[in-house]
Amino acid sequence: MTLKQDTAILLLSCPDSRGIVASISNFIFAGNGNIIHSDQHTDFDSGTFFMRIEWELGGFNIPLGNIGEEFSKLASKFSMDFRLLFSNSVPRIAVFVSKFDHCLYDLLLKHKSGEIKAQIPIIISNHPDLKPVADYFGIEYRVFSLQDKPREDVEKEELGLLDSLSVDLVVLARYMQILSPAFIKHFPSRIINIHHSFLPAFVGAKPYHQAYRRGVKVIGATSHYVTEELDNGPIIDQDVLRVSHRDSLDDLICKGRELEKTVLTRAVKFHLENKTLVFGNKTVVFD
Repeated sequence: MTLKQDTAILLLSCPDSRGIVASISNFIFAGNGNIIHSDQHTDFDSGTFFMRIEWELGGFNIPLGNIGEEFSKLASKFSMDFRLLFSNSVPRIAVFVSKFDHCLYDLLLKHKSGEIKAQIPIIISNHPDLKPVADYFGIEYRVFSLQDKPREDVEKEELGLLDSLSVDLVVLARYMQILSPAFIKHFPSRIINIHHSFLPAFVGAKPYHQAYRRGVKVIGATSHYVTEELDNGPIIDQDVLRVSHRDSLDDLICKGRELEKTVLTRAVKFHLENKTLVFGNKTVVFD
């Protein structure tokens, strides 16, 4: 069995026009690259073209450090926005939690099994409750209380820690605090959140209690990139499950948590596998 080679990945968007796919393919072919994945999408309402293309680096005759510069010549011709990424890069994740542990456990178990290909150097919380979980997995756990200091000071300390650890992605695994615009701007399209999908019908505390009293027939979870507009960022992944009058409140909460952890982990994997493109307040998520 041959091992998979390191690959390069291009994620791009541009005004739709003829010849884009051929030009990109020719660029890779001219560099002696072997394309192993290619996916594209056209948003006809805006006339925007999106693409994810991946090729093997073995035998590719453009040095890694020069690929972006060489491709930018083609990109300018089609007015492309693009990101160039490499499969051998290992992202670094910071997980933020409060007191709920289901999403954290799922992320850490998937990470331990190798399904989440990243490093997790830090877990940050506003409560000490989940430190035993971090200790079990051998990950540093830091508590930043919002009761003793102004939020701006706390977030400044958090950002300093994240920068010192070269964190690429922040995952809010049921972190029950609102991040400031300054914090969000520090990680544009690199903060992923999870919440129930009852919004905007059941806002505020205890949404499952509200939904239970209304006799809902469907529950769901939504994972999205965080923006300054609360819970309204570009959606990465969602899922739903039918429920009935036979389900108790505890049933709804249990089923909802199963959805939350599954959807969050799936969204994190999409991001880490370089399969997401943010477009306005939407995402294109490639297969």
